[in-house]
Amino acid sequence: MLENVEDSSALLPGIVLGEAVFLRQVSDNNLLRWFKMSPPSLPAMNDFPSVRRDRKLDLAAHAAWLYYIAGNTQDEIAIKLQISRQAAQRMVALAVSERLIKFRLDYPLSECIALAEALRDRWELAVCEVIPTGSDPRNGIAVCAASHLENYLLTRTPLILAFSSGRMLRSVVEQMPPMNQPQHKIVSIVGNLSHYGHAGRHEVVMHLSDRIGSQAYPVPTPVIATSVEERQLLQTQRSFLAVKTLAEQAKATFVGIGQVGWNCPLHRDGFIDDVEVAELVEAGAVGEIAGWAYDRAGKLIEGATNSRVASVPLEQPAQRLMIGVAGSSERLEAIRAALTGKLINGLITDEESAKQLLDQAIE
Repeated sequence: MLENVEDSSALLPGIVLGEAVFLRQVSDNNLLRWFKMSPPSLPAMNDFPSVRRDRKLDLAAHAAWLYYIAGNTQDEIAIKLQISRQAAQRMVALAVSERLIKFRLDYPLSECIALAEALRDRWELAVCEVIPTGSDPRNGIAVCAASHLENYLLTRTPLILAFSSGRMLRSVVEQMPPMNQPQHKIVSIVGNLSHYGHAGRHEVVMHLSDRIGSQAYPVPTPVIATSVEERQLLQTQRSFLAVKTLAEQAKATFVGIGQVGWNCPLHRDGFIDDVEVAELVEAGAVGEIAGWAYDRAGKLIEGATNSRVASVPLEQPAQRLMIGVAGSSERLEAIRAALTGKLINGLITDEESAKQLLDQAIE
């Protein structure tokens, strides 16, 4: 079931707001060893027809706790729960399939730490996290960002946290455990509508607020207005001004970073059309944050769609904590430009992206 695990005593239990969290610290001569679970199959709920769903999940959580935290064998679990060994195995696998378990490696990754420090020094970042590059870097980055976000949300002191939108930040939301934190305000810095009324699929603030029980403040405007006059009118509305004021007070702002080009996020999600993509490319845009396009030097583009962006304005240089959550080769130029232009002063990315950012900075 578990591979490459030699120190079964280093098991750290933890519980976060009603959802079991299992942590395992594994080391061998100060070298990190990854581990993985390989259940023979992920059972369906109807594998246990005689037990109600909530009871099944109780048993599954109990079995998983005994296996991962108490270090029991499947035979020992079977005896303690008075079930067969095969049923014990299925219960542990059920806990995985129902996402009752979250794995976190509580061990310093020396190379990633060195890369993070190099990025921090190179671009004077307030926050920098680098995660190992795996088969799905976006998921790894999302897990890391969710852990960072969770640290803010667990405080009892009321906080304002702001977010842009997009696939990456939506993935972060999916990694968050359910909470009940009504004292916090979750604020958007960008709308979720195209100028013809189409809603984006990767809205963040409403979904996050629903997941953690916080207050939600979405931007009540399209990402890009149809005209400068419309944008000016929209941004004088009381609802927009209220959200803008909250965003400017945010303890931290988490933003996705998109590239600019054909089939880029803004284009793919219907917020800009073919003509507007060409206009931005012609103007030298390489990246965008919350709809605001910028060039290779990180300077916000004058004119083009930027004259009609109805999002909360970006600061340059950023005066409050702006954490970019991004990685992948196609976004490298956009990430580097955002760092160079000081549109962000924090970054959560993957190891390969960090190496390329530093290599290109040296060149």
